[in-house]
Amino acid sequence: QVQLVESGGGSVQAGGSLRLSCEASGFTYSRYCMGWFRQAPGKEREGVANITSDGRPIYQDSVKGRFTISRDNAKNTLDLQMNSLKVEDTAMYYCAARAVWFCAPGPFNYWGQGTQVTVSS
Repeated sequence: QVQLVESGGGSVQAGGSLRLSCEASGFTYSRYCMGWFRQAPGKEREGVANITSDGRPIYQDSVKGRFTISRDNAKNTLDLQMNSLKVEDTAMYYCAARAVWFCAPGPFNYWGQGTQVTVSS
């Protein structure tokens, strides 16, 4: 069965860094658009960054220049390097997969359980 397992969340002070990882299994990973999403308490879930099957990143404006998404199609892994973290980055972060090559707009098929990121001032 499909599994997406996130890790790497935690607590950090503003200005610090964290690296999130997602291990995928149960589907042809290399053919999927992958993404990181987040949801803060009381807010809607929002996209953070997507990456096409061939490794091209797409970022939400608020994280450009601070976050880097990457994938390893040989290891079925997805990473999100988060630098210069801000208090407003505090949220549950989710890994997701969509059965398209180039991350065209649309719903994601599979979701992980999430990992919490907390940034304090």
